[in-house]
Amino acid sequence: MTQRTTLITGVTQGMGHALALDLAPLGDTLLLHGRNAERLEAVAAEARAAGPGTTVRTYLADLSDLDQVRAMAARIRAAEPHLDGLIHNAVAGGGARPLVRELSGQGHELRFAVNHLAPYALTRALLPLLTASAPARVVNVASIGQEAIDFDDVMLERDYEGLRAYCRSKLAMIMATFELAGELAGTGVTVNALHPAHLMDTEGVRAYGLAPVTTTEEGVRPTARLLLDPELATVTGRYFDRFTETRAHEQAYDTGARERLMKLTRDLVGAA
Repeated sequence: MTQRTTLITGVTQGMGHALALDLAPLGDTLLLHGRNAERLEAVAAEARAAGPGTTVRTYLADLSDLDQVRAMAARIRAAEPHLDGLIHNAVAGGGARPLVRELSGQGHELRFAVNHLAPYALTRALLPLLTASAPARVVNVASIGQEAIDFDDVMLERDYEGLRAYCRSKLAMIMATFELAGELAGTGVTVNALHPAHLMDTEGVRAYGLAPVTTTEEGVRPTARLLLDPELATVTGRYFDRFTETRAHEQAYDTGARERLMKLTRDLVGAA
């Protein structure tokens, strides 16, 4: 079996950090993303120490800026011969000031931008590499916290609250998962989403004022399973609550809502 290459976004803290260290001993190639250069290099050093036989390369970008997302994708396509796994783990949580509405580099609501638009844009930009490397897997780290998208106020310009924005953005991520899985049927590239664990001990959970109830390591196992388990090699277009396939929010199965979301998404990221 050839050496796997996996890209993980958001590795400088939380579950992304734990996931990078968990996969490091496998002797594959890890591509680690972060937005803080010093913290990213520190995690890369830890990963190299945890897996001396593993090749580790880093990619710096702020996912709240779609220009940086596209630039990172271009660097990856130019430097990497193949890509077998893509784990979208980076996240903007409810925020330490949840009543303050923040914007992305392009002026979109921040949580919608980081949690939905950036993963979608990055996946689309890397599809040529993923399909050429098939079989390949895309894993979207979503959440059990989901709220229906109001298409009259997608960017939450009214009654803004950070956790509400987070929950809507995670449902958008799941809806995009289902759409992309259908589009890629037969290509050898699978796309799945999961809720990895409940209220993990992360900076984002604590910043919002919630009490963590699980460790980040508990979220690693179900996430790594979607990436590596041979029994899931052809499973695609599914949503998992940890290890169990389950139903997402009902809006995720509304084909009309999904079409509206994907048209909006393509318009916002500039994809055809």
